[in-house]
Amino acid sequence: MDIENKIRDFVAQNLSFSEEPFALADTASFLQQGVIDSLGVVELVDFAHREFGIEVKPAEVTPANFDSVAALACYIRRKQAMAGGACVSS
Repeated sequence: MDIENKIRDFVAQNLSFSEEPFALADTASFLQQGVIDSLGVVELVDFAHREFGIEVKPAEVTPANFDSVAALACYIRRKQAMAGGACVSS
């Protein structure tokens, strides 16, 4: 499963307050769409750390990194590349 699918699944199962399937575009803002709040951001940080093995620094917890599927996937790939890990989709 690729990074985007893992993020979509996590958001749908853990953060979405709707019973509908995850239907947002990958670039849609989680905050503007009301998908997450500040606690949801904390959950996304924890998810990124656990699922992808990246260390998230407090200064990196910004909308540019965590406000959409696309932004979070890009951030995860950058962190994996910086750590010397391969940017592979599973």
